[in-house]
Amino acid sequence: MYILGLSFYYHDSAAALVHDGVVVAAAEEERFSRVKHDSGFPQRAIDFCLARAGITIHDVDWVVFYEKPFVKFERLLSTAFATFPRSRRVFTESMRRWLGDKLWIKPLIRDRLGINPKRLLFAEHHMSHAAASFFCSPFDEAAILTVDGAGEWTTGTVGVGRGTTITLEAESRFPHSLGLLYSAFTAYCGFEVNEGEYKLMGMAPYGVARHVERIEKMVHVGSDGSYWLDLDHFAFHRSPDCTLSPRFSEVMGREPRDPALGDKSLDPFYCDVAASIQAVTEDILIKMARSLRERTGQKNLCLSGGVALNSVANSRIFREAGFEGLYVPPAPGDDGGAIGAALWAYHQVLGRPRGPALGHAYLGSEYGEAAIADFLRENGIAYQQIDDEDRFSSRVVEDLLQGRVCGWMQGRFEFGPRALGARSIIADPRRAEMKEIVNSKIKFREAFRPFAPSVLAERCEEFFELPNAIEQYPARFMLYVVPVVEEKREVIPAITHVDGTGRLQTVRRDTNPLYYGIIEKFGDATGVPVVLNTSFNLKGEPIVETPANAFNTFSRSEMDVLYLGNFVVEREAKRKIIEDARFVLRHQGDSVVQMVS
Repeated sequence: MYILGLSFYYHDSAAALVHDGVVVAAAEEERFSRVKHDSGFPQRAIDFCLARAGITIHDVDWVVFYEKPFVKFERLLSTAFATFPRSRRVFTESMRRWLGDKLWIKPLIRDRLGINPKRLLFAEHHMSHAAASFFCSPFDEAAILTVDGAGEWTTGTVGVGRGTTITLEAESRFPHSLGLLYSAFTAYCGFEVNEGEYKLMGMAPYGVARHVERIEKMVHVGSDGSYWLDLDHFAFHRSPDCTLSPRFSEVMGREPRDPALGDKSLDPFYCDVAASIQAVTEDILIKMARSLRERTGQKNLCLSGGVALNSVANSRIFREAGFEGLYVPPAPGDDGGAIGAALWAYHQVLGRPRGPALGHAYLGSEYGEAAIADFLRENGIAYQQIDDEDRFSSRVVEDLLQGRVCGWMQGRFEFGPRALGARSIIADPRRAEMKEIVNSKIKFREAFRPFAPSVLAERCEEFFELPNAIEQYPARFMLYVVPVVEEKREVIPAITHVDGTGRLQTVRRDTNPLYYGIIEKFGDATGVPVVLNTSFNLKGEPIVETPANAFNTFSRSEMDVLYLGNFVVEREAKRKIIEDARFVLRHQGDSVVQMVS
């Protein structure tokens, strides 16, 4: 049985294909469209999933959308009427968007895919989140916690999963949202909502949580983690483009930080604000998780929703909430809702048995040797091909030892926002200067942003304070931030953040043998089985998907070498092409890209 899960029309549109309970393909539309956080209908992602399985849409038994549009529309109408006339603009904007496209999901899917509407199901938004975590987890039973900005009405749920059934027992409702609270402070600190939350989390360690009492005037928290916002401080529920009310700045004592500053001014005040909202968020989540543990008696927790991308909070939940096991899926946000919707239908609606846990994120497209060779030859790009895997690995390690920064495109791309050794930029973590080099000359992003360490799972605890690391699923997906062992911080300074932590990825031989082998060989040479890993993209762009995307990104940065499968492209080849031709690169539907020096 094939089930296609879809999520779209908010942000990070995606498609996922489940075959007999196993996720066989999943991808965000942005990887193919090259539009960051693409929210449109995920036609390219759907086409990829079907092609990967070797089927057509007519072989699909069910198509499942990840939320219920009419319920969400009800929330928008009710909220607009409740806050009218201040909500006049948001009402007008919502009606334009919803009456034009967003409300008519069923006929849209029917017409775009040519399916019988009787084969189309709709899951609730937070049920999709819950299913994406519990049904992908290794647990037969678990407590479930979902937290995000907002679904239909729901902004968070608690419940229990047993076998093929999920029961969501309680919820928080819009406009009272922990995700929107964190996003409000993202905006206040000068970053873009739904994009800059990572930056806020990365900036928090530069400050001190000295403004917690001010934040507590805006959000009231119960002993069980239940919360409600004082809406006098916010405008997101009644404005299409303004998150904060004037009262917010009055309480905080200063106006919002100018977004145009970028990283030019790491003002200590806003660093302290970032530290404060991070602390408040963590405390609320821990209270929620502890209460859930006490009420359900469950020993394992499944966590999902966009707030589950807060890797710092995840680590504290694991350490402090009383659970023995924690599972967070590789894409806990709306993109992962596509997987959750499909698995909800397969297990909960149809009653089909559970399959193996999802232990890796390599669910996207890949390009074989012939496709890569054709691309390089057609565009006159000089390359070296190394067929022997041991010699290839030795070449990569030698480049790392020489301080070169490497673009790395291997196998199927990762589903979710993290690069996990399939579409990565890698470098030597022992070189302190790598942090500055990769941020400023390659990623072109804020200097305070940290980098992730990829470490062999078996040797993780030598370098990072993560008990029983080899069994920790969130660590596989780069969803924990943990302390670097104190005596190792000077050994791997490029991935050690200002507070002595790292957002690590544990690498296993059984899920990514080539990447594991590179790190193992680097460890043999240096005694440090760790590499610096960041996503293979430039600031503001999606992670690369095709060889053309990879070469384009390589060409516009100061990376030293590009590894496309077993092909090696040197910086000198890149320079020669740019200097000789300023050529136009065309390949497999990519937009035309003008290469300039």
